Amino acid sequence: MAKIIKHSWAEPYKIKMVEPIKVTDRPYREKAAKEAGYNTFLLKSEDVYIDLLTDSGTNAMSDYQWAGLMMGDEAYAGSKNFYALWDNVKKYYGMPYFVPTHQGRAAEHMISKIMIKPGDYIPGNMYFTTTRVHQELAGGTFVDVIIDEAHDAKNTHPFKGNIDPNKLEALIHKVGAKKIPYVCMAGPVNMAGGQPFSMANLKEISALTKKYGIKLWFDATRATENAYFIQQKEKGYEKKTVAQLLKEICSYFDGIWVSAKKDGFIATRNKKVFEEARNMVVIYEGLHSYGGLAGRDMEAMARGIEEMVKPENISMRVKQVEYCGKQLESYGIPLVKPYGGHAIFLDAKQFLSHLKQDLFPAQSLASEIYEDSGVRGMERGLVSSGRDPKTGEQRYPKLELVRLTFPRSLRQEKEN
Repeated sequence: MAKIIKHSWAEPYKIKMVEPIKVTDRPYREKAAKEAGYNTFLLKSEDVYIDLLTDSGTNAMSDYQWAGLMMGDEAYAGSKNFYALWDNVKKYYGMPYFVPTHQGRAAEHMISKIMIKPGDYIPGNMYFTTTRVHQELAGGTFVDVIIDEAHDAKNTHPFKGNIDPNKLEALIHKVGAKKIPYVCMAGPVNMAGGQPFSMANLKEISALTKKYGIKLWFDATRATENAYFIQQKEKGYEKKTVAQLLKEICSYFDGIWVSAKKDGFIATRNKKVFEEARNMVVIYEGLHSYGGLAGRDMEAMARGIEEMVKPENISMRVKQVEYCGKQLESYGIPLVKPYGGHAIFLDAKQFLSHLKQDLFPAQSLASEIYEDSGVRGMERGLVSSGRDPKTGEQRYPKLELVRLTFPRSLRQEKEN
């Protein structure tokens, strides 16, 4: 009999409001899944019982953030909330220059257009869907230089988000440093199962890129989770706070882009890139002092940055994922190990071992989970990998995963 883990942590907040959830039966969900083409993204939100599709735009805000909404300065230019957000970007990320965008993918788009020329190569620690597409649309080619352990769901390496310096240097020798506008690091790496990189690896890659005169950029969407993993797992950093580690991580990068769970921004220490981004944002997003965001949203984001580094908040977030992972493992569910910082990733290749990859095991599993329980997850495998833009051939990733993502501070559960 499976062992039930009964004790967890105490959340550092209390709930002031509840939202009703529609309860459905299996025949209803089977019909809904069929109408959605067995694509969980196409399900209606009201037909989902527990929504673990993403933590992007689905998080619960604190009372401090809600209070900030009432202080929105909706001036077209020079909103005070823009300056409040900029101040916190400088304070917590250590980047002097800042450009807001309406989403993280808008930041990816602009950085790609500014820095990539046709024929360039952009190495990174595993692809992310929108990041790679923007790099390809700018004429570049993404090259995966993550360590081999990241492609093995069962491997328990504590920092599977690390870049392999040998792979990176081999690419530099092959194509030439001038053909590499920047190296892109993400952390934790979403497509690998929410896996972090180590500070030691970051320092090594920083030294390597400096040696060849190549810029180093960071997808800092979940940087606090990466900082927390360094604090918990890497020797010599256990006494540093997450806020201190976040700033130290960013100190090795020329710039960052952030998806702030639907809002976003670019921050950099490169004044030339900043000036180009500030001009470009006017074309694609809005004036440089709002970038497609309302003043009230910038105020909420500024306050969210303050709250995200609080020890009790980041610890609760990661331990919530760990708790779920241990519960699932107690029932023999195959998962990516170690557990991620924002989600549990089910290993669909093990779960549905009878399905060939061409039959989309992760997509099938995500659909079956919804039909059985009303829980919505997300495919991260063959479908997400897409096709090669030059050949049209299907890409075949080694991992076939279903992501069950935990929105911050949002309890979605049925009490027994």
